[in-house]
Amino acid sequence: MAGKDGRFSPPWTVIVPVAALLPLFLLWGRKPPIAGVIVVALLLGAAVLAAVHHAEVIAHRVGEPMGSLTLAVAVTVIEVGLIVTLMSAGGPKSYSLARDTVFAAVMITCNGIVGLALVSGTLRRKVALFNAEGTGAAWATVATIATLSLVLPTFTTSQPGPEFAPAQLAFAGVASLALYGLFVLTQTKRHRDFFQPIATDGTVIDTAAEDAHGLPSIRASMLSLGFLVVAMVAVVGDAKLISPSIEDSVAAAGLPAGVVGVVIALLVLLPEGMAAVRAARRDRIQVSLNLAVGSAIASIGLTIPAVALASVWLDGPLILGLGPIHMALLALTIVVGTLTIVPGRATLLNGSIHLAILAAFLVLTTVP
Repeated sequence: MAGKDGRFSPPWTVIVPVAALLPLFLLWGRKPPIAGVIVVALLLGAAVLAAVHHAEVIAHRVGEPMGSLTLAVAVTVIEVGLIVTLMSAGGPKSYSLARDTVFAAVMITCNGIVGLALVSGTLRRKVALFNAEGTGAAWATVATIATLSLVLPTFTTSQPGPEFAPAQLAFAGVASLALYGLFVLTQTKRHRDFFQPIATDGTVIDTAAEDAHGLPSIRASMLSLGFLVVAMVAVVGDAKLISPSIEDSVAAAGLPAGVVGVVIALLVLLPEGMAAVRAARRDRIQVSLNLAVGSAIASIGLTIPAVALASVWLDGPLILGLGPIHMALLALTIVVGTLTIVPGRATLLNGSIHLAILAAFLVLTTVP
């Protein structure tokens, strides 16, 4: 099967998605033994990498910034599937799973992936250049939907605890989806040039010529689309199989239940982080930021409507409101990110600050 570079894709990207489906037929409805959990976890991780590979093939076919958008949506669909699947298992620990996973995804993308991309880019060149207009619009979207979906539930009074009343939840879901749709329209149609990479002299680089080199055929792209769907089904199903073991391990270690959400977000976003770092090393900081901030928008804009709809048939409350510590970290992320983006130029210090915020989030999640 032709890959994103015009040659045949590695055989493992075809074999792994199919192999990752096998545990669903062999172990569904049963709790696998330790050895089985290890095998399923390895297959799950490989399926995530295969899914990202096939998403990149499709992304190369459709070009930038549609490429970043395709990868972000593919990763978010996996994330949503994992959240809804684990929430369907029920129990008090699942009530806040969506909040924990979405917030972890926001912190990992807006601090971890952004920080790694800026550090990688500024180690090659002293200053990383990007388009402040496009990235700033994306950042404003993240700040808005994160506040609407994760902060306001803490302060509403219609329901006891940090959760929305049904009408409020419906509004948050519709608003998040609408803003995500407007972001996609802005990124791909009305202001596509705002999301193109910036050259060292400050001019916008049209990546159409680059994307045309080694362009996968329509047949190869359609095959990748099929294997992408298979890989995502395998990831969601395998996660369902090992989720009890993950929760048991977190509880046995004496860690807060919110760590489960962090594990899910790290698992899903790690390959995307690798793609962002590779782009930064090629002096395509804008592509890295498209991936990072676009994934944050997709994570909230698609997950909140999905869990709002799923809450109709899921038992128990849907806790979305953040606690004081996490609200402080979100506010710090928004302020620091704004200061990073507005100049359209960033240094090693900017990237390091974002990584420090991510480190604080991980520490305070495990030791609140």
